[in-house]
Amino acid sequence: MDLENAKAQMRKGVLEMCILAIIEGEEVYPSDIIAKLKANDLIVVEGTLYPLLTRLKNDGLLEYTWRESNAGPPRKYFKITADGAASLEGLSTSWQQLVQSVAQTLNNQPESSTSKADFAADAAD
Repeated sequence: MDLENAKAQMRKGVLEMCILAIIEGEEVYPSDIIAKLKANDLIVVEGTLYPLLTRLKNDGLLEYTWRESNAGPPRKYFKITADGAASLEGLSTSWQQLVQSVAQTLNNQPESSTSKADFAADAAD
């Protein structure tokens, strides 16, 4: 198993939800989104972010406004729509259920052979 690839696939699966969560709090510029994702170890590059933002906008989950910039051309600032907020709520609920299910699955693994050996030794005494 390629562990790095598996980790990247898990991050991709939750990236849209994380982007919606970041934008939910305030209107943001894409570089702000990247900075917040990187700060939370969800590293993403512009080449990944912009297509996601476009898709979320086309799906009616985000909208943007143009703002003048002191350093160059106007910038797009994204904000979440009512549909985006509803989608984020649904994704968050599903995420919490998934995390709980995975945690239960991981915690219900058979005991290690050491634990079984210790149990057998205790039972023999």
